[in-house]
Amino acid sequence: MVVAENDGHAVVLIREFNPKTDRLRVEQVERSCEVGSGEYSLHADLLGDPVCRVRNSPAYLMLVAEMVVTADRDETREIVGMIRGCIKTVTCGRKLCRKTNCPPEPRPVFTKLAYILGLRVSPSHRRKKIGLKLVCRMEDWFRDNGAEYSYIATDATNKPSVNLFTGKCGYSKFRNPSVLVHPVFAHRLHINQQVTIIKLSCSNAETIYRRTFSTTEFFPRDIDSVLKNNLNLGTFLALPKDCPHAMSWVGSERFLSDPPDSWAIMSVWNCNDVFKLEVKGASWLKKGFVKTTRVLDQVFPFLNLPSLPQIFNPFGLHLLYGLGGEGPSYLKLAKALFGYAHNLAKKGKCGVVATEVSSQDPLKSVIPHWKVLSFTDLWCIKRLDEDYSHGYVGDWRKSQPDISFFLDPREF
Repeated sequence: MVVAENDGHAVVLIREFNPKTDRLRVEQVERSCEVGSGEYSLHADLLGDPVCRVRNSPAYLMLVAEMVVTADRDETREIVGMIRGCIKTVTCGRKLCRKTNCPPEPRPVFTKLAYILGLRVSPSHRRKKIGLKLVCRMEDWFRDNGAEYSYIATDATNKPSVNLFTGKCGYSKFRNPSVLVHPVFAHRLHINQQVTIIKLSCSNAETIYRRTFSTTEFFPRDIDSVLKNNLNLGTFLALPKDCPHAMSWVGSERFLSDPPDSWAIMSVWNCNDVFKLEVKGASWLKKGFVKTTRVLDQVFPFLNLPSLPQIFNPFGLHLLYGLGGEGPSYLKLAKALFGYAHNLAKKGKCGVVATEVSSQDPLKSVIPHWKVLSFTDLWCIKRLDEDYSHGYVGDWRKSQPDISFFLDPREF
């Protein structure tokens, strides 16, 4: 895909990213687009792989915008923008399946969904519609590959991004999930001794997820690929200690046929091996204060001091996804899973643990997080072709949000 568009005295080429020739130039643009306000900015190190944030998706593409300037007989080429996109099949609603002599059962309705992320335009080349051109070319690829909807996620306070997609690209505001972030302390968190946590096999995890989460919005139809990915650190089931399944685990089929009164489940994704983050712009005094809290926490772990995360140095994170469960003690069990995930992240030398939940999800009130590190996300959606039939769920853009959704870790 190579598309040339004349931009005054230069030509802008929109073409596919070439890892052999473009990597260093793309990294330069990334560095020039560090996100922040005031004295601080957030830098993302993709560890030498600009495609890493979409590489694990079923289908993906990265495009670059290259400015070609010709003067006399000299030609200069400069990468001035980039965009990533991927496509997957997810649940967008549910329908009732009626069987003879049986109560109707909900079944998932799937759609082919595209996702745009990592849109960057060099600060010196903004206001030239380069971002719009990148989005349009990516949407062409989405349509060619059968995607019905496209969506983007951005910080709700990022007005330039919101204005681009809702004002010029035809997207509409869709969901407002909450990104919850918690620092990894130097001490381990206490886990309720009345809770048993079991690490599930991939097959057991897949069975539970498909039977109990398949009608949840954004549930990926290829959940087996997610669970078998090397970045998935495991799926964990929390049960009351006196539960028979906790005393003797015999598999997911037996568990689902005779579930306990309460249970909770969670999976952990290792973003630590995909990218590193770093907050820049802090004074030596603030860096020293953060380091002091970490040292005190390490020397006196029994005090359980809430030490500050080392965000002023490169840090990684573990992402919690697939959180859910049932029963009166579900939230208590989910909190125990969070403690387990924190300790796993500490072992992995991560700086933070994070998850993303619906703004109406009761998990939001029990999952520990620091407000200063957390934020509200904004998802915007667009229907790529109005000729699609409305099917069972009608126009997904007009649907009301569920209490929860399934977070796919591959594009976080």
